[in-house]
Amino acid sequence: MPPPAPGGFTPSSGRASGSGVLPAPEFTRVDEPSTAQAMWAVVFAGGIGSRFWPLSTPERPKPLLALVSEHSLLEDTVGRLQPLIQPDRVLVVTSRDIASAIRTAIRDVPEANILIEARPLGTAAALAWGAQEVARRAGPTSPVCAMHADLAVGFPGAFRDSLRRSAIFAVREEALVALGVRPTRPEPSFGYLQLGDALDADTPLAAGGAYHVTGFVEKPSEKEAAILAGDGALWHSGMIVGTARTIIEKLARYTPEIEPGLYALSRGNVAGFASQIRSVSIERGLLERVRRFLVVLADFGWDDVGTWASLRRARDLDDDGNGALGPVHFVDAASNVVHTEAGPVVLYGVNDLLVVNLAGLTFVTSLEKASDLKALLDALPGSMRIKPADGKS
Repeated sequence: MPPPAPGGFTPSSGRASGSGVLPAPEFTRVDEPSTAQAMWAVVFAGGIGSRFWPLSTPERPKPLLALVSEHSLLEDTVGRLQPLIQPDRVLVVTSRDIASAIRTAIRDVPEANILIEARPLGTAAALAWGAQEVARRAGPTSPVCAMHADLAVGFPGAFRDSLRRSAIFAVREEALVALGVRPTRPEPSFGYLQLGDALDADTPLAAGGAYHVTGFVEKPSEKEAAILAGDGALWHSGMIVGTARTIIEKLARYTPEIEPGLYALSRGNVAGFASQIRSVSIERGLLERVRRFLVVLADFGWDDVGTWASLRRARDLDDDGNGALGPVHFVDAASNVVHTEAGPVVLYGVNDLLVVNLAGLTFVTSLEKASDLKALLDALPGSMRIKPADGKS
């Protein structure tokens, strides 16, 4: 059975695609229970996404690609937050080169909620900026969830329930709360959350409880990943929840790369903030260092849409393990991924391939090779490489 569609979308006028006309998504406002303080979201949507070459371009960067459903990753992200978090409480942090495309894709998110980096700041600084905006607009005790736009979620209702529970713990404990996923393989490209004691001994993780995190390991070796998974560590889903004040205080204490700029940020001087910081990720700059934070179980069909190979897990598959978007015919073929926008594709007698079929270009490689395209992009003629929207290399 396919996963439920992201919440909040209603059909409207069509838009063209390689396989016909798709309904253009719109966001429908839904009444939500009144709460003491409404939750906000900070969504990281910067970068073109070179690992999805040749589909990703400055005009159509990775957050705007329809890789899992008929809607773009960013549209799915904003849509599945509803009704818990309406579009006017979603802040999207993005880069200048793709900001125009981002604005066009999510019209129900106010333009003032699109935070445009003058240069790549790193996710720790992007989180600080988003949290400071929430504190300014809604108050420092407002709960905030931070996430990337390139996540797949199979069960949006369970996803929102996890965010809601995380916010309760974050507010009550004045702590950061990570959303952790049970590992299904030793994956060295993810972060790992090592579990300590339960916050409430009577409420285990599987029943919606929270656990203390005793350590965080970012991108271990494959051998280390296997040991961590065997010892009960959880994958870090890339999502954390905390009040705006807690997030800012933790970053000020544990992330010296951005601490010098936080005063300027608190005064509304974003340019001054950017000039005083160094780029660092949330994982390296905060989670590896923070002494106390919590985790809840993200049991909602999560996956990271990081490479072409990940689409075999995120897309619906046929009985032979093939995943496709667009008109594709598989004959005696297994475990392939095909994305076509330029007419039908036929695969016969082949396994474990990636095929991307666009107007004027067809790309074929193995799924194993598709996990890292840097060597390929370095070897291509300059005219075929991804370039920023301003034309500079």
